[in-house]
Amino acid sequence: MAGQRLSMRKAREILRQKWELGRSHREVAESQGVSVGAITGIIHRAFSRGLSSWAVVVSLSEEELAAQLYDAKPTLDRAVPDCLWVHTQRQRRGVTLELLHLEYLEQHPTGYRYTQFCEYYRRWAKKRKLSMRQVHRAGEKTFVDYAGHKPTVVDRSTGEAREVEVFVAALGASSLTYAEATETQRTADFIASHTRTVEYFGGVSQIFVPDQLRSAVSEPGRYEPGLQRTYEEWSRHYGTTVIPARPRKPQDKSKVEVAVQIVERWILAPLRDEIFFSLHALNQRIWELLAVVNGREMRDYKQSRRERFELIDQPALQPLPAKRFECAEWKQAKVNIDYHVQLDRHFYSVPHPLVRESVELRYTATTVEVFYKNQRIAAHRRVHQAGSFSTIAEHMPKAHRAHMEWSPTRLVHWGRSIGPKTEELVQSILDDRPHPEQGYRSCLGILRLAKQYGHERLEAACERAVCVRARSYRHVQSILKNGLDREPIPEAEDPQPRLPIAHKNLRGGGYYN
Repeated sequence: MAGQRLSMRKAREILRQKWELGRSHREVAESQGVSVGAITGIIHRAFSRGLSSWAVVVSLSEEELAAQLYDAKPTLDRAVPDCLWVHTQRQRRGVTLELLHLEYLEQHPTGYRYTQFCEYYRRWAKKRKLSMRQVHRAGEKTFVDYAGHKPTVVDRSTGEAREVEVFVAALGASSLTYAEATETQRTADFIASHTRTVEYFGGVSQIFVPDQLRSAVSEPGRYEPGLQRTYEEWSRHYGTTVIPARPRKPQDKSKVEVAVQIVERWILAPLRDEIFFSLHALNQRIWELLAVVNGREMRDYKQSRRERFELIDQPALQPLPAKRFECAEWKQAKVNIDYHVQLDRHFYSVPHPLVRESVELRYTATTVEVFYKNQRIAAHRRVHQAGSFSTIAEHMPKAHRAHMEWSPTRLVHWGRSIGPKTEELVQSILDDRPHPEQGYRSCLGILRLAKQYGHERLEAACERAVCVRARSYRHVQSILKNGLDREPIPEAEDPQPRLPIAHKNLRGGGYYN
């Protein structure tokens, strides 16, 4: 019965039990009602025709299997392509199946032709898990996500434990993984994690694939999600592109989904009984275990993530820019009637024609920039003092600017340019007010009288006003209007000291002793 042609159903079952279930020849023979020689014969035929695994056999139809087992000529002299090697090499930039076939023929001149070579690879690829069927090009994509498991950091003074987030990133081709703990998933932490990721990789991939969380996407959507402004700015700085995964489609970022599982199982789980009093201490332990994970050999590839990274991804990554990205946040604001916008209860000026217009604020720890229709219209040093104002003179209306330019020193200096008595009167007016600003208008009015009456007359009028202790614009104007500045100034009489009055009803200091 060893030379008898078996039905394809029986032949397929024999191969399945041998290669898939690992049964012995005798067990398979008893199961199928054939001789042990028949089992040996069918296995020999399969190997001689290049059918070396159940994964290859299961993909063949009845007709294809019959042709392979009974109609094709033996091909024991042909080397079967190393499909794992082919799959790994395809991930490198510019590598095609045609090139790999030529390299295969250089090593095996009597090997399979191009069509059969490709067929072997495609059959192998169909039987691999979904994540391996995706062809991730070298340096093409970085996938990012947050772990569901949250470790804790303990406050040393209070003993309170707070949960922190764990950011995870993985390169598509090599699966090299980066992980770190952050306080939150908010924009500043999210962007800072991306910056440390590309620094850990030593380069930037062409595309970043995040989930549609709020720190990444401002307007979620299946087809045209709107990127968060800071994230978009970060991608421009590093010369990459952000393509968010579709909502509720984890297969779009399956690479990082697997990376998250690995981080939870091989990093966070071993740390479950350790206590950390700072985020820095937690990250130091995470990075220690991360080095182990990236250095461990992967079962499917017989290489570690670090080795595959150095072979595939590292040469294809774009270089890092010379300057590190400075994280800036954006905020919508409306210009108030006083041509200022508010940020954290501090007020920053913008050009006054933009009153009641909507603008965008871009702010960092040190600066505040104001944008109107994507054009920068103002820049300020950031101030954290609540209730105060940062005002640039050029932003003010002309009248406001002129008023702001006045100061007590400037008014006194202008009065001195007219004469000493004018200077004395201006100084007296400013000194008499609780706040010098309350005397600005009066001083300005007096000084402007010089245009109408001249410096000499104004100086004489101020001298008379000082003499009679008249300290207001109205008095000086009246003196000039009535020509009193031309009249001689009356001599000030020295008051006579008053003598004590002697009277019998007046008691002296001694009375009370």
